[in-house]
Amino acid sequence: MKNVAVVGATGAVGQELLRLLEARNFPVGTLRPLASARSAGTSITFKGQTVGVEEATPDSFAGMDIVFFAATGSLSKELAPAAAKAGAIVIDKSSTWRMHPEVPLVVPEINPEDLRSHKGIIASPNCTTIGLVMALKPLHDMAPLSRVIVTTMQAVSGTGKEAIEELENQVHAWEQGQEGELEHQVYKRQIAFNVLPYAESFTENLYTTEELKLSAETRKIMGLPELPVTMTCTRVPVFVGHSESVLLEFDRKVTPAEARAALARFPGVRVVDDPMQFVFPTAIDAAGTDDTLVGRIREDLTHPHGLWLWIVSDNLRKGAATNAIQIAEKLVEMKLV
Repeated sequence: MKNVAVVGATGAVGQELLRLLEARNFPVGTLRPLASARSAGTSITFKGQTVGVEEATPDSFAGMDIVFFAATGSLSKELAPAAAKAGAIVIDKSSTWRMHPEVPLVVPEINPEDLRSHKGIIASPNCTTIGLVMALKPLHDMAPLSRVIVTTMQAVSGTGKEAIEELENQVHAWEQGQEGELEHQVYKRQIAFNVLPYAESFTENLYTTEELKLSAETRKIMGLPELPVTMTCTRVPVFVGHSESVLLEFDRKVTPAEARAALARFPGVRVVDDPMQFVFPTAIDAAGTDDTLVGRIREDLTHPHGLWLWIVSDNLRKGAATNAIQIAEKLVEMKLV
């Protein structure tokens, strides 16, 4: 049995993580739910037991084997080193440690051997990156990639519980006949009945932090530091499920049939692709599942080695909680914890 702490236990990802630890029957001995001072004193339910939520401090990690961080990056930056120093293995969902050269960035189906190089902290990728690389890996193994062009359509749950509530509130206000742009605080513009051509904040080169994360993380996970990855990340009025329109260019021609076969063989990927019968993956199909769904596989009309894909995944499960738990499961399997 492993003693487990969850930092951010009351947030959207933390709550999903607790549900999945129970559903996947992870061998939890002692569970220690942690959160900010604002949420300390509340409680969560785990395996039928009510467990009090404690404030996360540098002294919270004594005796823990694994500490999941499903909280803000600032909290991870402050407390993850303390947890590692206390002897725990940290599995962090924030962006804080992902590009640190001594921290492995892991999707267990793709690069599990990177876990052997950890020095106390392991990073789990961005929710959008995970869905993308789950489709890229089997295709690159079949034919080397030469370029990746991505447009994402990301659910509001990727921003957190406040964004979910903002979308709900805007829909209710619209139903009640409110006119003009609906009240918004989480996003810079109304998200209900709208599409925002950005996700997260802009940088000096006019790309957003989300877009730069997607590019850099993809290269690191795939072990392809020179792979050209270019992208636009958008936010859409969907509660759960990130969608991605992806154009891939290969070193050789890859037929849709070859791609479907390679994707269907890869663990964690499900091909949903019969467009003439209107069979293709949508966010609703992905919500509540751990598979990455891929469809609309077709040749590009402008490049002889180009292939289009449509990828959908649950950003709270495989994009966050499930991947973190799979890392923990792999650590147990590899006898690294």
